[in-house]
Amino acid sequence: MSKYKTSELLEWIYELNNSIHVCIKKIGLPECDSWFYDETAGEIRNTSRSFFQIKGIQKYEGGQAVVEQPVIIQDEIGYLGIICQRFNGEMHYLMQAKIEPGNINKIQLSPTIQATKSNFTQKHGGRKPAYLEYFVNAEKYKIIVDQIQSEQSSRFYKKRNRNIIIEIDEEIDVLPSHRWMTLRQIKELMRYDNLVNMDTRTVLSCLPVYENEYLNEITDDSFKRSVIGDGKNRFPEIYRYINNYKMFDESEYKIVALSELKSWKMQNNELVSEKPYSFKVVFCDIEIEGREVRHWTQPLFEASGIATFGLMTRIHNGAYEFLVRATPEIGCFDRIELGPTVQREYVHNRKLNEVDRLFDDKLKGKEGVVFDTLLSEEGGRFYHEQNRNVIMRISEKDLTKLPEGYFWVDYNTLNMLVQVNNCLNIQLRNLLSVLEW
Repeated sequence: MSKYKTSELLEWIYELNNSIHVCIKKIGLPECDSWFYDETAGEIRNTSRSFFQIKGIQKYEGGQAVVEQPVIIQDEIGYLGIICQRFNGEMHYLMQAKIEPGNINKIQLSPTIQATKSNFTQKHGGRKPAYLEYFVNAEKYKIIVDQIQSEQSSRFYKKRNRNIIIEIDEEIDVLPSHRWMTLRQIKELMRYDNLVNMDTRTVLSCLPVYENEYLNEITDDSFKRSVIGDGKNRFPEIYRYINNYKMFDESEYKIVALSELKSWKMQNNELVSEKPYSFKVVFCDIEIEGREVRHWTQPLFEASGIATFGLMTRIHNGAYEFLVRATPEIGCFDRIELGPTVQREYVHNRKLNEVDRLFDDKLKGKEGVVFDTLLSEEGGRFYHEQNRNVIMRISEKDLTKLPEGYFWVDYNTLNMLVQVNNCLNIQLRNLLSVLEW
């Protein structure tokens, strides 16, 4: 039995939202305190040379620049960690009600700890994050997940974080900012727009569902068959495609000074593209009660609109299969990862294929849609970014032939791949996390 009813968790978040002071104002770069444009390095950075930097990146094909944009460079690896514990035989997860400066709705449900290396080494003078010691000393506990996973490769350059879940069996002090909740409750709360944050979703997507402990909780027979797998080894086909791309793709990527981005300029206190683009860079003055640091300024990336991330599923031989696509991105750690069926920015220039058109037609008619929710992206770096996450069931007759780079896979394959660093991108991991068993 859950420690709290879901209604009680919602009331707790509602009360915190009404009681915590938050003030976020857009400003210009000159008013952004310790942030400035470094002419020598060609980047927007902090005076302490920590936190992160914003530089330019250009993609070249055949010697011509085909894409150019600002990109966040943050070489450090942070903690995204969840503590779990059994109560009355049921696993509970210690979740945090946390405000990030870019959150569209103030508080969102975050992992137990969500901290950059700069945070937990106190480079900015703030307090050490609560529960840090459990993850620093993780070897004392049962480690369920410990993976280095990618972040949004359309905005970050080769950024990764440590996704970690540990199970403890000792009594722990629960702060007013934290609550125990079950996995079913978290998945239920994911159906509320912008309530469960991106970091929680990526960590939970790494759970080894194929282990008996989780298999016993699955009530959907078709999903259970998908988790167990059919014995077919799909890895050679997937790895062959991905490794061929890594080996033979001749695109070049160059990190350059922001001043070298010919189509980008400062306008009305924002760094914007002269052409339609999926985001711009804004600057904010931030005051949040209860944070390790209560007042600061920083740049944030603001999306131009709502992107769409969609995952198509079908039942094949009595088991769910998921349609994924090998997706290259400009800031990807190793050029390409498996992404969802549809990964489309609000502003995009990719030509739509038969898979895209099928998805759009069914979404327009709400045919087969089992999940359709606005979920926020990372509020520590992105301003008010929310994207539409859709899971859609189709029949085998709907799609008989796949374009290059698409693969039907069972959950067993995806669950095995997520145990390996940098195989599934964050958009796909987020969609897998909302699946209900």
